[in-house]
Amino acid sequence: MELDDLKTSWNALDKRLAETEIVNMRMVKEMVSQKTKSAFNGIVGQNIYNFVVSLAIIGLVFPYVWMNTPISTTSFVMVEAMMLIGLIPVVRKLLILSKFNVESKNLSEQSRLVLNYKKVCSEDSFWTIAVVTLAFVSFYISELGFNTAVDYGFSNSVWIVVGLTLLTFSLAFVIGLWQRRRHAQQMQEIERGLEELKEFEE
Repeated sequence: MELDDLKTSWNALDKRLAETEIVNMRMVKEMVSQKTKSAFNGIVGQNIYNFVVSLAIIGLVFPYVWMNTPISTTSFVMVEAMMLIGLIPVVRKLLILSKFNVESKNLSEQSRLVLNYKKVCSEDSFWTIAVVTLAFVSFYISELGFNTAVDYGFSNSVWIVVGLTLLTFSLAFVIGLWQRRRHAQQMQEIERGLEELKEFEE
């Protein structure tokens, strides 16, 4: 009788331990999922911020500068076109990110999306540098070489434009460097989270 009671108690304890282990595994999986989702939301937020700021510059800031300075229409149109082209990688990244879902999609598909996103990000660096360089070069050639309405020479206007250009490049470099580091950290968190979640499926 005592042996039967001991077996019953042991089986009950074993069952409780198994249930506790399952609950703990679910809690750990949920924590990993939330951490991965948080890093993903950070990347989405950063890309949306870049898109909105770029649109504000294209639609408000530069048109305001053009209307209140002697910048030619040709220069304005060229720079606006270059900035719109520069938005293409951001739109591509947002489209890829819109397909990412930690809770509903399988991990292999999400891993492929991450690889695709990283590929677009690596192409984005070259794309951005090329577009920005071409925009500034085109602008200066158009303004200094063909805008006869303004006599730039070596007047204060030239130094103001050059100073604003250098300031813009400096601010863009600092902000871009900070965003790049933060983005790299978030990508590492996502990749680490996906690897950890794979262990729960095995």
